Amino acid sequence: VQLVESGGGLVQDGGSLRLSCAASGSTSSIFLLGWYRQAPGKQRELVATIRISGLTNYADSVKGRFSISRDNAIYTMYLQMNALKPEDTAVYYCNARSLLHDRLQNYWGQGTQVTVSS
Repeated sequence: VQLVESGGGLVQDGGSLRLSCAASGSTSSIFLLGWYRQAPGKQRELVATIRISGLTNYADSVKGRFSISRDNAIYTMYLQMNALKPEDTAVYYCNARSLLHDRLQNYWGQGTQVTVSS
């Protein structure tokens, strides 16, 4: 599975951005997709996940502001980010977990920078 993110950039406090993650390869084996982020000097943290069932999960810090979704037809996942804050500044990574031939695999995209200016 290969993952390619896009949509990052510079936005002002209170602004919005939409990130995209396009998956290719053995996409039928994916059972969980997610977004993570890593700010300078901090550990990578979960932002949101979405299961094949459509069930979503969000970090408390982004609930009510961010929305994760996916388009199965084109194997693309999105993260709509509204009411952005300077503390949302980080590199955002797309993640996919798959089960293929009884092997659990974990895949990462290259990351996309999101910078929120105050």
